[in-house]
Amino acid sequence: MTVMAKGLIYIYAGDGRGKSPAAIGRAVQAAVEGKHVVILQFLKGKGQENTDFLRKMEPEIKLFRFEKSDENYEELSEERKVEEIGNIHNGMNYARKVLATGECDLLILDEVLGLVEKGIVSVEDVKTLLECRGDTDVILTGIKLSDEICILADEVSRIETVKFKVW
Repeated sequence: MTVMAKGLIYIYAGDGRGKSPAAIGRAVQAAVEGKHVVILQFLKGKGQENTDFLRKMEPEIKLFRFEKSDENYEELSEERKVEEIGNIHNGMNYARKVLATGECDLLILDEVLGLVEKGIVSVEDVKTLLECRGDTDVILTGIKLSDEICILADEVSRIETVKFKVW
């Protein structure tokens, strides 16, 4: 009987700054090693400036945002939140497809923990998604980390800001 290798699950969580940049750093490291990376960003709106640079790294690193609004999720009206929840679910379905087809070596679900915290997706949704990862490594980021998500991970990094000073 052959045991299929399972990709590792990493979590970057905490109220500090730097979770997404840490994940993007891992993406660049993987790309340098000849691996393919897919990044799905949630709850950030579509107007963030850093995406232009990351898009120059295609095809090794592919970045997707399924949300249509330029504003952050919290700033939206209830009606627009409902629309964005549909877009977010499309993003989660795409993540499932990426994992099921082995499209990449590393999948980053940036701010997916925020989706759980806001009740947009359940812990069970995340668990089901991760179960189809095959040998793809997955990075989850977000502020709040539940025990149910924590036990799914191979490695958890808590990121906290000790001091922040604007120059």
